[in-house]
Amino acid sequence: MKILVTGAAGFIGSQVAGQLARRGDHVIGIDNLNDYYSVQLKRDRIAHLKRHNGNAFEFLEIDFADNAALVAALAEHDFDAICHLGAQAGVRYSIENPHSYVQSNLVGHLNMLEVARDRKIPMTYASSSSVYGGNTQLPFRVEDRVDRPLALYAATKKADELMSEAYANLYRIPLTGLRFFTVYGPWGRPDMAMWLFTKAIFAGKPIKVFNNGDMRRDFTYIDDIVAGIVACLDHPPLDDGGPHAGGSINPHRIYNIGNNRSEQLMDLIGLIETACGKEAIKEMHPLQPGDVKDTFADISAISTDLGFEPKTTIAQGVPRFVSWYRDYHGV
Repeated sequence: MKILVTGAAGFIGSQVAGQLARRGDHVIGIDNLNDYYSVQLKRDRIAHLKRHNGNAFEFLEIDFADNAALVAALAEHDFDAICHLGAQAGVRYSIENPHSYVQSNLVGHLNMLEVARDRKIPMTYASSSSVYGGNTQLPFRVEDRVDRPLALYAATKKADELMSEAYANLYRIPLTGLRFFTVYGPWGRPDMAMWLFTKAIFAGKPIKVFNNGDMRRDFTYIDDIVAGIVACLDHPPLDDGGPHAGGSINPHRIYNIGNNRSEQLMDLIGLIETACGKEAIKEMHPLQPGDVKDTFADISAISTDLGFEPKTTIAQGVPRFVSWYRDYHGV
C-alpha cells in the first residue's frame, strides 16, 4: 500500500511511518516542521526515518492547513489511505495561542477530509482523550458525552470528530477517529511530563508536580499506540449501516486507544527517578487551568473490533524512554 502520513516529523507520526515502511508499505510523510517544540528533534526523526527505511519513505515539507500548497504538492502523488496525525498539540498552549489550533486542527482537518473525499480513500485521524473534559465517571467510554471541553484544544478535537461524521454521512468516506491517552516513549515530545521530569532530574532542577501529585493518567507506550493505528488503517469501517464504535451509522467510528490502566502520577515519578538514578526535587502546584485530574481509557471497542491489546506497562516503558533520552542527549 501507499499511505500518506501527516505529522510525519511528530512523535506518533514518525513512529507510525517507520512501522509502515518496515512492513513494506510506501509512506509519503508530510509535516510543516513548526517551532512549537524543537525543530531539530523533528528533523532528527525524519533523518532517522530516511536512514532506516530508504526509498520506502519520502518526506514533503508541507503545511496541510495551507490548502493550495497541499493540493499542489500532492497532485503528482498517488496513495491508498491517509493517516492524519498532524495537529497543533498541547492543552496548555491552546490557552496562550488559540489561533494556531483553529488553523491547524480545524482548517487543516477539513483540508485532509477534502483530500480523502477527492480521492475516495479511507482516513484514520487523531482525536484526543482531552475531549472527555469535565467527565468524572471512569473509565472514559466512547459512548460518554463529550460536550464539556476544558480547553480549546479539546474543543478542536471534538470538532474534528463532528466534521468527520458529516463527511462520512455525505460522502461515505471510511473514517476512524482515535482518542489517544498520554502517549510516551522513545522520540517523545519535550512538552510532555515524562520528558520534562527526566530533563529536570538529570539537570538537578525542580519538577513541577501539579494538583500536589493527586493525579492519575492512562500512560500508553508508543509501540502499543502504533499497533492500534496500523490495525485501524488495515481495517477501515464498512459502510454497512452500522452502528459503529461511538454510535455512528455511517462509515465512521471512534476508538479510545490507551493502556487500559490508570496510574498514579507519583508512581510514574518514582519510576523515572529509579531509571535516572537520582531523586527528583519536587515542587507542588495546584491543578492547572484546562487540565483534568484523572484519565482512564475503556478500550473494549477497539479490542473487540480489531483485537487491540496493549502490552507495555509503565514499569517496562519508563526505563526504555529514559535509556533513549540518555543516548539522544548524551547524559
